[in-house]
Amino acid sequence: MVQNKFKGLGIALITPFKSDGSIDYDALLRLVEYQIRNGVDFLCIMGTTAETPCLTADEKKKIKELIVDRVAGRVPLLMGCGGNNTAAVVSDLKNSDWRGIDGVLSVCPYYNKPSQEGLYQHYKALAEATPLPIVLYNVPGRTGVNMTAETTLRLARDFENIVAIKEASGNITQMDDIIKNKPANFDVISGDDGITFPLITLGAVGVISVIGNALPAEFSRMVRLALHGDYESARTIHHKFAELFKLLFVDGNPAGVKAMLNAMGMIENQLRLPLVPTRLTTMEKISAILKELDIKI
Repeated sequence: MVQNKFKGLGIALITPFKSDGSIDYDALLRLVEYQIRNGVDFLCIMGTTAETPCLTADEKKKIKELIVDRVAGRVPLLMGCGGNNTAAVVSDLKNSDWRGIDGVLSVCPYYNKPSQEGLYQHYKALAEATPLPIVLYNVPGRTGVNMTAETTLRLARDFENIVAIKEASGNITQMDDIIKNKPANFDVISGDDGITFPLITLGAVGVISVIGNALPAEFSRMVRLALHGDYESARTIHHKFAELFKLLFVDGNPAGVKAMLNAMGMIENQLRLPLVPTRLTTMEKISAILKELDIKI
């Protein structure tokens, strides 16, 4: 039986850029070491937070190879591979180099607005194209379509290598329905830092986190406390970061977390168009909260 390795704190890894727009590979590798040193459970590369649509094929290949080499099996690696052309995603799954990668994160097809049957058939084709574990990714705020609990559960029951879902619908009732009715070999992972704590209390197994790029030690402690049932201690950390959760997304993702990492002296505050850096007022609020929390790296 295919097992889900992606539990606890996963990091939706950013892509650092230099002021000239090129990738800062040195900063990227420093960030990888920072994550592992501070106790993350797995890394998610080539996701939304990595600004993947704005990376070239050569850049994506180099990032993947560098991270696989640097991680060297110390934590599992989940890599994004999705799109709204099912045949193209199937081709990527069959023909790309997946050495060193432990699973696939695949976002719901966006823009086309497929029916629930269309979503099912899309993921059926993906599951049949690769032996790798697949983590579904439901994020209707970006894709324009919500994958219902019924469709998610149907996929979970029908395909052994569909092992989890990253749920970012914001619909707690829907997520709870999946958790309550899922098969034993299928997990729910939070796709939203702000609701990770309550979702774990319902039975989620972890999070693919944005804020964890900057605060892996603190956030991994919250996740582990919650997973071990110490809800009071976990809740205290959750509330401590409540304002940061909001600030990270007020000007879009990953603008907020890049501003935070820049304030911590870890990267340049650069994004690729059409994304732009967070507003100065947001940056000032982030810096003030980091100072108040006495965050050290």
